[in-house]
Amino acid sequence: MGVLDGKVAVVTGAGRRRGIGRATAVALAELGADVVVTGTGRDPSAYPEDEKKAGWKDVESTASQVRAAGRRALTFTGDVSQAATAKRLVETTVKELGRLDVLVNNAAYPRGNDRVPISQLDESIWRKVLDIKLTGAFLLCQQVVPIMMKQTWGRIINISSIAGKRGSPNTAAYNAANFGIQGLTQSIAQEVARHGVTCNAVCPGTIDTARMDVLGRGEGWQKQLDRIPMGRAATDEEVAGLIGFLCSPAAAFITGQSINIDGGVVMW
Repeated sequence: MGVLDGKVAVVTGAGRRRGIGRATAVALAELGADVVVTGTGRDPSAYPEDEKKAGWKDVESTASQVRAAGRRALTFTGDVSQAATAKRLVETTVKELGRLDVLVNNAAYPRGNDRVPISQLDESIWRKVLDIKLTGAFLLCQQVVPIMMKQTWGRIINISSIAGKRGSPNTAAYNAANFGIQGLTQSIAQEVARHGVTCNAVCPGTIDTARMDVLGRGEGWQKQLDRIPMGRAATDEEVAGLIGFLCSPAAAFITGQSINIDGGVVMW
């Protein structure tokens, strides 16, 4: 028996073949949960080459991996930064799978044109970065908290970053969104702690996922790895393992925390 047998999880931003969302959906399924896999409905022509070669089908492929682990899977496509979409996602989950116990807020704006000096940062990009990560997390938490409080059990995991603990140049929007995620996490944790619900943030460092493809895997990538005491990036499965732990009975007394998974990077 798995520690999440009978539970239902929602994982946002889970359509990429190499990504924290996919790995988390599979990890939760392996712990016994049925999983709702969400994504934005990417254009297949924009898939990276490894996905094209593998015949990857975005959220449908992740759902197939969940089913291969012996659990039910439901796919959902939409923009979770919109209140109506967040509400529809939660309502669909409860209607189709009967309950909602775990929420993993993983959706984020793609790395790229947000990494510029603040004087060059377009306001529309600023808003998109915050809307997808921070507002999207808020809207979904707003929907699921009453459900979890009523059933006196729930696990909310918000994916932040070590960039939510220390600012750096040319990352104003990303820093702001991730700092915000940690504040949101702490506030919700205080509200729900007496109701059997925990809320934590996971703060990855450098993770070898499709999100990092814009950096290439050459000299620049190696320099980034050289700054990590362990000398390597984490895998998406390693991050998913931490998320799974935070959903398990072993982590029942952990809430309101922002936990780094970064290979030993010294933040201060």
